Amino acid sequence: MFKIKAIHTPTFFESAALIAGIVLVISVSIIGFDSVPHLPILFSILLLIGYGLLKRIPFRRLEKGLVDGAGAGMSAVFLFFFIGILISSWMMSGTIPSLIYAGFHLITPTFFFAIVFVVTAIVGVSIGSSLTTVATVGVAFIGMASVLELSLPLAAGAIVSGAFFGDKMSPLSDTTNLASSIVGVDLFEHIRNMGWTTVPAFIISFLFFGALSPNVTTGEFEKVAVFKETLLETGMIHWYTVIPLVVLFFLTIKKVPALLTLAVSSAVAVLLSFLHHTYGFTQILEILFKGFVSSTGVKDVDELLTRGGMESMMFTVALVLLALSMGGLLFTLGIVQSLLAQIETLLKKVSSVIMASAVTAIGINVLIGEQYLSILLTGQAFQTQYEKVGLANKNLARVMEDAGTVVNPLVPWSVCGIFITDVLGVSTVEYLPFAFFCLLSPILTILFGYMGKTLTRIA
Repeated sequence: MFKIKAIHTPTFFESAALIAGIVLVISVSIIGFDSVPHLPILFSILLLIGYGLLKRIPFRRLEKGLVDGAGAGMSAVFLFFFIGILISSWMMSGTIPSLIYAGFHLITPTFFFAIVFVVTAIVGVSIGSSLTTVATVGVAFIGMASVLELSLPLAAGAIVSGAFFGDKMSPLSDTTNLASSIVGVDLFEHIRNMGWTTVPAFIISFLFFGALSPNVTTGEFEKVAVFKETLLETGMIHWYTVIPLVVLFFLTIKKVPALLTLAVSSAVAVLLSFLHHTYGFTQILEILFKGFVSSTGVKDVDELLTRGGMESMMFTVALVLLALSMGGLLFTLGIVQSLLAQIETLLKKVSSVIMASAVTAIGINVLIGEQYLSILLTGQAFQTQYEKVGLANKNLARVMEDAGTVVNPLVPWSVCGIFITDVLGVSTVEYLPFAFFCLLSPILTILFGYMGKTLTRIA
């Protein structure tokens, strides 16, 4: 998409007005009317097409911009399909249930907030979904904090921090896959590169939560016990269930392409599932497409384990294609180029480019409240600028996650912020000061940019 040539040169005022109009349409639809982002993006595409027609640009050329933009995301689309298959196969094999079970064994009354942070991080990485983590184990932990008469905002901050660590670092996460695909970086190379900012943020957050944790010696941990007992009763908790994860790590180290790595790990997981459950071939195909359905009878556990399948990725795939199509039009009409031209003189240093891209990702989260768009639009707008200052694309992918993915839950009117407040019963403003990991990530990425540390130059 970033090679799409402009066929029109709008004025700065026209470009700014169109962007303001798009932001208004999307933000009002999502925040004011609780709409899914797909429709306002489609309306924005129509707005851009209308502008192009007013400027006497042939519809065929506008259509080509749409198609070229969507084409840039096809690698991400195929990756998303295999992610859906991987999740359902790892459920079948017991890999994800076993990882969650191991995480629950870490819970003790001592250093409660620090351990909640670690366990939600483990669960988040295991299932690749921050909101699912919050809605399941997060609810259990907020209940425990209430029983133990501990700070609910602090507990919520630990839950959100851990959940979004998982969302950011999991190879199963759609945002992680999206960020790597949008700038053409291998998924696992992207995850390794994020470690430079994510690991320090994780360690500092852990120390903060540890220092703020009271030593609780009494109280009931019945909810954790119910989770563990129910997971054991599924018959899927076994030592060999970690083999698909080991295969994933091994192939990653060998630098096998992400799509092939996911496919092989999924195949191994399906084969291992026969050690504790016999599935018919028709059942396997249905699970891989529609997802794994848990039937333990315990609502929270079933919500946690009912996941995956190609079908589950259709929402994300549709959103990605629509957003990239809009991006294709923005480039075709020269709108992005017009806006960047106004600040290009300020973007000649590495530090200023990183700062501008981080502020853009944060700004989109604040103005529109949508996590995916903060990643997509930032990636679309700044890839050329990173190339001009000699930075490899994986630096941009890291900034998109550090200042995009993990910032969304800090915005009260964002999709994640509203969801978390509803589920945990703690307002965004209350838990925001304690969501240490989410606060530290954009700070560290900007700081490292100014220091010139942990950056990869174009070879």
